[in-house]
Formats: sequence, structure tokens, C-alpha cells
Amino acid sequence: MKIFREVVITVAIALAVFFALRLTVQSYTVEMSSMNPTFQPGDCIMVSKLAYHSSGPHRGDVIVFHPPPDTMDQSAVPFIKRVIGLPGDIVEIKDGEVSINGTPLNEPYIAAPPEYVMPATSVPQDEYFVMGDNRNNSNDSHNGWFVPRANIIGKAWFRYWPPSKLGPVRHYTYPELEQVSEQATALVDSIGMQFG
Repeated sequence: MKIFREVVITVAIALAVFFALRLTVQSYTVEMSSMNPTFQPGDCIMVSKLAYHSSGPHRGDVIVFHPPPDTMDQSAVPFIKRVIGLPGDIVEIKDGEVSINGTPLNEPYIAAPPEYVMPATSVPQDEYFVMGDNRNNSNDSHNGWFVPRANIIGKAWFRYWPPSKLGPVRHYTYPELEQVSEQATALVDSIGMQFG
């Protein structure tokens, strides 16, 4: 009787851990080359489903999401892309550079600069502008679609295959945007002091 009880408790604990993990993380296998060189087809990652529970994605985050209908891709396979524009941002692509609110991004992670032009575009509320790191071979937001917040599965968290690349997924920040924001705040403060 004691052995049976211990087996039942062990199974119950294992099931609880399994379901808790299923609620918080999900595995994903990269299938396309749109994120080269950051990810290659066949790379396996863990996706944190709780990363955006209390806040939205940040610029530079790599996310996995269900593609919206206007992506022209009818497959049921989730996409993996990098968040470039947040709700309310103005995104523009020209001269091989991606600009956010007029500031060009420094992007050391891309395969090559984009060889296309996209006019200044405003990101709608509750939606995100995403791009693949393989800019010239990626079905992404430069084609005219955005990712609704509700479509986001989670944040790429940990690569577990291949073993040679085992480790946390690297996300980027854009200090150049923070400097512009700080300068704008300082300017507004100084104007307020002059007229206050």
C-alpha cells in the first residue's frame, strides 16, 4: 500500500510539472531561413509564453507568433521574427537602413542590408512591426502587415539544438533610440523651464 501511494504521488508530481511547463514554455523548430544568420533551419528553441504576461515585447526581441491572415502565407506554422517597431512608432526603410521615428538602427545581427524601400509607416495600436534578420529573404512587416498582440506565442528564450549553439537567445537593444529619447526629454524640460 505504501509503495502504491508513493508511485501515485510521484506520477502526480510529474504530471503537475509537465502541465506547468506546457503553460509556461513551448518548444519550436526553426523551419525557414528568414532569421539567418541568427537562426538556421533545424535550430530548436524554447519559447517563454509568460514573457509578455504583464507587458508587451520590446524592440529587438525575437518572438514566435501565429502569422496574421494578410501575410500571404497560409501555412499553420508559427513565424519567428525580430520586433523592430512598437505601437505608435514610425518605421521607414531606405538606403539600406531601417529607421525608427527618424533614427537609423545599428543592426549587427542582419545577414545583409535591405535592398528595398518602404515609405514611412505608422505601427497601429496593439500591433508590432517585425522583420527577419535575413532582410532580403523574409516575409515580414515590410510587406504591409503587422503582428497583433494576441497572435504572439512568446519570446524566444533558449536554443537547445544544435549542441554547438546551446544557450540563451540573444536579444538586442538600440541605445541610439534611447539617446534620441533622452535628448527630446531634455529639450522639452529646458523649454518648460524657459517659459515656466
